[in-house]
Amino acid sequence: MSRPKRHPEEYTDTDPKTMEVWLDIQRRMPAGEKLAAVLGASQFVLRAYEMGVRRLYPEATDEEVTWRVAARHLPRELVIQAYGWDPQNEARCV
Repeated sequence: MSRPKRHPEEYTDTDPKTMEVWLDIQRRMPAGEKLAAVLGASQFVLRAYEMGVRRLYPEATDEEVTWRVAARHLPRELVIQAYGWDPQNEARCV
């Protein structure tokens, strides 16, 4: 007798049969399509970050929006190193 499959905690609100269908679709999907799906989701998240930043800082330049978006998904040290901008102080670190 096989044990019922257990899904990760974040999926416990999903019907088990629905989860199995979704996982089967994922398993059958070619690697290129999986990559395209992940990249599309990443692009969606970055656009959502950008919209949020533009809503909070309507006077921000495109450059500042880029810094603030980066600060939402990258470690502070990397934002400082890559952009010369400290999100904690909201100032250039040149």
